Amino acid sequence: MNAALPAFVEAASPHTMNTYGRLPIALSHGQGVWVWDTNGKKYLDGLGGIAVNTLGHNHPKLVPALQDQIAKIIHSSNYYHVPNQEKLAAKLVELSGLTNVFFCSTGLEANEAALKLARKFGHDKGIERPEIVVYEKAFHGRSIATLSATGNPKVQAGFGPLVEGFIRVPINHIDALEKATQGNPNVVAVFFEAIQGEGGVHPMHADYLRQVRALCDKRDWLLMIDEVQCGMGRTGKWFAHQWAGIKPDVMPLAKGLGSGVPIGAVVAGPKAAHIFQPGNHGTTFGGNPLAMRAGVETLRIMEEDGLLENAAQVGDLLRAALAHELLGLAGVKEIRGQGLMLGIELARPCGELVKRCADAGLLISVTADSVIRLVPPLILSAQEAQQIVAILVPIIKAFLAESP
Repeated sequence: MNAALPAFVEAASPHTMNTYGRLPIALSHGQGVWVWDTNGKKYLDGLGGIAVNTLGHNHPKLVPALQDQIAKIIHSSNYYHVPNQEKLAAKLVELSGLTNVFFCSTGLEANEAALKLARKFGHDKGIERPEIVVYEKAFHGRSIATLSATGNPKVQAGFGPLVEGFIRVPINHIDALEKATQGNPNVVAVFFEAIQGEGGVHPMHADYLRQVRALCDKRDWLLMIDEVQCGMGRTGKWFAHQWAGIKPDVMPLAKGLGSGVPIGAVVAGPKAAHIFQPGNHGTTFGGNPLAMRAGVETLRIMEEDGLLENAAQVGDLLRAALAHELLGLAGVKEIRGQGLMLGIELARPCGELVKRCADAGLLISVTADSVIRLVPPLILSAQEAQQIVAILVPIIKAFLAESP
């Protein structure tokens, strides 16, 4: 890989805020699960735009549909009806078993809307200072409210005072949840990711999900499940919580829903669907015609091409191959996740592997300092999964052989 940034990137760099630790790569185009940089180097995309590019790159069914929509109308505003909003909402309702949808543009916005729903749910019941249960290692966004719900002190540092009204508990411990909320009449909701993404690919156990659902029913709380990263077919079901056979009251979505076009959604069941009334919440870009077309077409293509089944099957293959090569090695702690959302936890920080893998032609990320995260497009084939293993495993082994 050429370490020098292309000239146009160098020229632009002084004028963008220094908010990202970027590799010296500028991607120019892609095809399927492959992308090329501006120097012509080819990469296998094991990151999928951070679980966004559901259909990979330059999908032959998606691109013409988006071109058609751009030629018609891109944006109109929510002063008017947007027909594909109703079409996409109806499909999400069908897939989730919930009842109503609010559209926005990002996962952060979807999570922010969920927090507002929970607070208004409490206020409507006469609770003046509603409190929401959140989790250790959670990540829900970087606005002041979602940052406060996030369980990462590094992300929160420098942005205090944080928003009050959150109770934090460890994942997968129902006793800890009950103890933390015992006798507290201000609790209104429990909010978590079905599989924590940025926190290190930590799944919520199916039994725990069922226990929390039962507790929320018993206490009249909202069950709010953040499916921004783990939803949209990534685990082999439309939404990761469906493996536990439950339904949430509130479900934020984003990332893979638009295959790269910015989109977010909050899907709500009967308990939360009518909390917002005109004037309570809104967005300029949310639900715009281009994003709605992207969502409609993404879901259609996923069904036509059997991508849930593919995510489950190829994900199982990928995980098994990684486990065969890595589990039992000194320095490999665990392989976690489901479908095409996998994390390989090492015993020490491994952020430098992002560049090593890119040098070898594989795009990955490292999250929670020591967890290699793989969230490739859901079109990944078995052969391409084996290629990921062939590139990644030797790099991990070489890294572990080095002195810390």
